[in-house]
Amino acid sequence: MAEPDPEPMPSGAGQRLGAPETVGISTLDPGLRPPVMPPGRHITIRVRMLDDTEELFDISQKASGKVLFDLVCSHMNLIEGDYFGLEFQNHQKMMVWLDHIKPIIKQLRRPKHTILRFVVKFFPPDHAQLLEELTRYLFALQIKQDLSCGRLTCNDSSAALMVSHIIQSEIGDFEESHCRSHLLNNNYISDQMPLIDKIMEFHSKHVGQTPAESDYQLLEVARKLEMYGIRLHPAKDREGTRLSLSVAHTGVLVFQGHTRINAFNWSKIRKLSFKRKRFLIKLRPDLNSSYQDTLEFLMASRDCCKIFWKICVEYHAFFRLFEEPKPKPKPVLFTRGSSFRFSGRTQKQVIDYVRESEFKKIPFERKHSRVQYNSRLSPLPSPRHHEVPTESGVPGHRLSSPPRRHWKESVLVSAEDPSASRITRASPSPQRNGHEERTGSFSRTEEMRGSPQQTHPGHLSTGVVSHSPHLPVSSGHMVNGQKSLELGSHSPNGRQPSPLTSPLLNDACSVRTDDEDEVRRKRFPTDRAYFIAKELLTTERTYLKDLEVVTVSFQSAVGQDEATPDSLKNTILSIFEPLHKFHTGFLREVEQRLALWEGRSNAHIKGDYQRIGDVMLKNLQALKPLTANLNKQSEVLLEMDKACKASRRLEGLCRDFELQKVCYIPLNVFILRPLHRLTHYKQILERLCKHYPATHVDFRDCRAALADVSEVVDQLQGSLIKMENFQKLLELKKDLLGVDNLVVPGREFIRLGCLSKLSGKGLQQRMFFLFNDVILYTSRGMTPTNQFKVHGQLPLCGMTIRESEDEWGVPHAFTLVGQGQSVVVAASSLTEMEKWMEDIKMAIEMAKTSNGLSSELLTSNLTDNKFQEDSSMEAESEDDMTASHTSLERPAPHRGNTMVHVCWHRNTSVSMVDFSIAVENQLSGNLLRKFKNSNGWQKLWVVFTNFSLFFYKSHQDDYPLASLPLLGYSVTIPSEAENIHKDYVFKLHFKSHVYYFRSESEYTFERWMEVIRSATAPSSRPRLLNSKEPHHH
Repeated sequence: MAEPDPEPMPSGAGQRLGAPETVGISTLDPGLRPPVMPPGRHITIRVRMLDDTEELFDISQKASGKVLFDLVCSHMNLIEGDYFGLEFQNHQKMMVWLDHIKPIIKQLRRPKHTILRFVVKFFPPDHAQLLEELTRYLFALQIKQDLSCGRLTCNDSSAALMVSHIIQSEIGDFEESHCRSHLLNNNYISDQMPLIDKIMEFHSKHVGQTPAESDYQLLEVARKLEMYGIRLHPAKDREGTRLSLSVAHTGVLVFQGHTRINAFNWSKIRKLSFKRKRFLIKLRPDLNSSYQDTLEFLMASRDCCKIFWKICVEYHAFFRLFEEPKPKPKPVLFTRGSSFRFSGRTQKQVIDYVRESEFKKIPFERKHSRVQYNSRLSPLPSPRHHEVPTESGVPGHRLSSPPRRHWKESVLVSAEDPSASRITRASPSPQRNGHEERTGSFSRTEEMRGSPQQTHPGHLSTGVVSHSPHLPVSSGHMVNGQKSLELGSHSPNGRQPSPLTSPLLNDACSVRTDDEDEVRRKRFPTDRAYFIAKELLTTERTYLKDLEVVTVSFQSAVGQDEATPDSLKNTILSIFEPLHKFHTGFLREVEQRLALWEGRSNAHIKGDYQRIGDVMLKNLQALKPLTANLNKQSEVLLEMDKACKASRRLEGLCRDFELQKVCYIPLNVFILRPLHRLTHYKQILERLCKHYPATHVDFRDCRAALADVSEVVDQLQGSLIKMENFQKLLELKKDLLGVDNLVVPGREFIRLGCLSKLSGKGLQQRMFFLFNDVILYTSRGMTPTNQFKVHGQLPLCGMTIRESEDEWGVPHAFTLVGQGQSVVVAASSLTEMEKWMEDIKMAIEMAKTSNGLSSELLTSNLTDNKFQEDSSMEAESEDDMTASHTSLERPAPHRGNTMVHVCWHRNTSVSMVDFSIAVENQLSGNLLRKFKNSNGWQKLWVVFTNFSLFFYKSHQDDYPLASLPLLGYSVTIPSEAENIHKDYVFKLHFKSHVYYFRSESEYTFERWMEVIRSATAPSSRPRLLNSKEPHHH
């Protein structure tokens, strides 16, 4: 590709990743304050939005195009703004894109008489790559426009189906007279009358579909059409045949009429250039190709060539490069060629940033746009929505509701600091068709104890107080029943946002001063044995709460229902009721012993109670008879799975229970808790025995207790490994859509995680699941059930694997060669690639002895079409398109914060060994937490399990208030430069997210570091089901 020479960067250019520091609000950096406008006369710019409304923006004539574009995006609270652009008609009556780098005055000759249009500029191949619901909505508006003007051509069936999704999003569920009247009064396609009956037929099948789901389905249909995202540029070939050129994410396309006759992939193009009216495509040498190495097309003028060349340069950079291209040094004497270059984030940078900053997004609530009201995009809802703050932040003059609205620059403050106030522009009063309202708040604010809670009319208070009078609180949004305090975006059907929730709690927890902490620390024992015993106490409190999830919460929500078989109730009660009763007494004894050890009576002076081994020995001997039933845990899992298959009501009850806030991890993990707890006892006793000298008064009891618990753990270890595998298969079955017979005897789960799959559309993110006989690959669609849709399976029998980075030019790529097919995938790092290759090689060896387990896993409709995703352009028929839309039952949502979803967001993988270690390495206790930009430390009760930290106000709480998945985080000790002048502090860091945690002793500090590292640095060591060796942590 031709790279431009650098130009002096105007002061108004926006700051982007990899670009020099400049002025302007980045559409993806809400943390940056807008710049001071360059001096000079201000002009008013008119911008027509995708819903055909017009907005007015005051801006300095010396400002760059980037400043104006960022102003438009911030007006809409648009995070993924890089997919869009501003186009206008220049003085030659040609449509051109507003250049982000050049000053506006040099591009618009008559700004007062020019209307800029805000439209989609870059069309991705898969709308699932659009992470924000607002972005998908704007894309749906673009498709609606393209349909209406005839730019998006298609057959009648496709047109009718798309219009049916549009009217479903506008007027809601089908009602014949209303639908017919609406179609008679509104034209969506040029020749609509003959298709009204067909449109109504499709519309009647969308009952219950939300507006956001309708947008998604509209994009799903549109993206398969040949003219999706195509903008034709007239040209002729050397023989004078009239053609059209276009550019897409794959490369340069050639059309004759509306039929594509040729395509030149980016990988085959060596250089694009133009000379006067001639547009030149230079191809890489290919012995198998009949094309010349240089193709020439004649366009109407040099300006036409340059316009098309520019958009080609931008498409190539946006979809193919990892980061924004850097400008070449400017030559001293002579310049050659155009200095134009792509300015902005690439698609990869956009996706990475939005995933990383997901908690900063303002929830966008998609509503029916023509039911009882007309709605519009609002920067933020506000009780005083008729006031517009000026640059000083003071509300300006009141506005009425004209067809156009006038906007000035305003302040956006970073959402990173939880204590910072937020100032933003308020939304104007009128609501208009086409744009929706975003509800929520920028801020993740942390109020102090005693602060009055502020509520706003029409919103539920969540205890999170916004410092800005313009920002309402979020309306009680929950993730798995827990408050999602990072305020992720809403999803259709009230689905949960991203599982990457932050441990931001409200101020119900007290903040302890450092002086109080020092006094408290001096008052209690400092012996290491005391802190080991205290770990027993804190983890026992959490374990008892976990037992209550089964014995109390599950029994009241599910066990009392007539759909629950008596045999299942009796099995659960016979195992868990005695355990709950026993551990209640055990916890009471441990609490009493620790109270004596801490010196809350005079008994500790004699030294009789500064030990814990005697309490553990007595209770572990009493526990032994109860462990005989622990082999029946697999029976509970089996019986529950069988009962759910037999009764859809029971299945729904269990699914609903898993969505409750008390069930903070998968239900099946609670069933296996008693087995894991025995391992915890063994680890604690091993540490005590290692600490004590042989002459210590507590050593003999600890060693005897360790012998007792080790005997039981060794007997159950083989069963535990099999039960953990069975539990994981049952859990994965809930996360996957389109799989039959996943849970079969002999199948072992090995690893799951993200890989990029190479297809005709380029690299596409896919979630891969590795078993001992087959590999499944899936994608995360916007399904109401939060599940991953399976695209295909790769049997391991006869498969070979090889590294192929050099072969394809893709970092960390390797090729899976199976029977009759091969798949090229790329990992996110060298370490990830090595883990995958090691596990796949091991699984291939296991497959040789798996006795043909991989009988068809996929459901029939997916088996027939499982490789369609790789075709570069599918031909569609009416039958194909209606198949996925005829039955729109309202499936209930599944958990949206499982480890599969976290791996998808963090682009990483975990193995079965990692899962086992994560649940066995449970830890609980009080920690002090501090944010990067806050001053005080907040006391929290923290539970580590299942790769996550769960945050409570106290150990007596029944459910966590927030959670933090740790995959991808690094745990380190703060440096001197960070000014954390406290002992026993560790730092959790993931990209721009930083949290500091402070423990009470050296021992607890080491333990937290140990268990968190077990989750943040996953192992690649495989574990076979026939292994009898216990884990060593």
